[in-house]
Amino acid sequence: ARSELMQDVGIQIAETLGEMKGAVMKVGQIASQYKDVFPPEVATALEKLQKDAPAMPYVQIRAQVERELKAPIHELFTEFEEMPFAAASIGQVHRAMLPSGQRVVVKVQYPDVDKNCDSDLKQVRMALKIAGVLNMSKQLQEQLFHEIRQSLHDELDYIKEAHNLRVFGAFHAEDTGLIIPKVISSHSSKRVLTLTEESGESMTVAATWDNDIKQKIAARLFHFTAGQLFGLYRMHCDPHPGNFAFRTDGSVVAYDFGGIRSYSDSEVQLFRRFAKHALKGDVTALEQDLVALDIRRKDDKIVPGEFYGRWLEIGLKPLSIKPYQDGAFDFAHSQTHHEAIAQMRTSLKYFGQFQPSASTMMLDRTISGQYWNLVNLGVTIDLSPLVHEYM
Repeated sequence: ARSELMQDVGIQIAETLGEMKGAVMKVGQIASQYKDVFPPEVATALEKLQKDAPAMPYVQIRAQVERELKAPIHELFTEFEEMPFAAASIGQVHRAMLPSGQRVVVKVQYPDVDKNCDSDLKQVRMALKIAGVLNMSKQLQEQLFHEIRQSLHDELDYIKEAHNLRVFGAFHAEDTGLIIPKVISSHSSKRVLTLTEESGESMTVAATWDNDIKQKIAARLFHFTAGQLFGLYRMHCDPHPGNFAFRTDGSVVAYDFGGIRSYSDSEVQLFRRFAKHALKGDVTALEQDLVALDIRRKDDKIVPGEFYGRWLEIGLKPLSIKPYQDGAFDFAHSQTHHEAIAQMRTSLKYFGQFQPSASTMMLDRTISGQYWNLVNLGVTIDLSPLVHEYM
């Protein structure tokens, strides 16, 4: 009965928010990625908001481009496709050509989305509060919504995204097989972002290629995430398959650098310590790390070592860590997500001892997103040498 009630609540929330376009759609989208925070039925309903928003009429898009770049569109571009090839909750993307003949893509933000952002966010919070679905302390709610608000504001600021693209482009410059579009500064502003067109195939197409190509892609996706976290202390936190494209030489193109999370030196050291203890199977040290990360509540209740042991087995198997997995792991037939769900059901009695943590929320979302990317790619690979490289 509770599940049915939650389903209704979720559908109602999604319907209310769906009418609001823009910021709220984005909030629904972000919220659906924090599945540990919302009951699954509500998360599922919020996920429906992630479906492509209907395109905005070209007249409005043209007006926005001309207002932002302070020139008629035909002077700025020799070609500008009126139909977007991608729509997002806060804007849409059009193919175009510069007077120089260079092919580009132009990301245009919907007018006034930024104005409604904060009031929309308050309404979302209110809707969720009334529905009684925020299963967390007031302090944690504050942190969660601060995090959502921050990532929303970052994504609304294309100047910030342009800066991110330059920083990440420089960081990954040594790997010619990891391609990050370049910013065309003369044709970019706070609400319009023009980038070099970098094409590639979708995940669905890449999944049909030979395993040796898929291994190169998987290794690149791994380095993309781990390299940023441990080497740059900031991370691309939206590993949605649509944010990557792939080429038959194993190259990866990465898009959408609006959602970036920065980490302090102490946070990164703590993540590394946690990972080292996990690899060693040292559950006592691991529990202390979880307390430091604000995931394990500080209390006297005992959580048995087997509980952690089972989670380590589930989490480390896909990384081909012995003794859990000897040799390459077959992501196409991975049971990891099913095992995790089954383990959650059997260990519910310990869940009161844990809580979502604001510092690891984006990290969790990124790691699970990349896991799903490898599952959808259907790769068979031994990732353990790459894991040890970062330790």
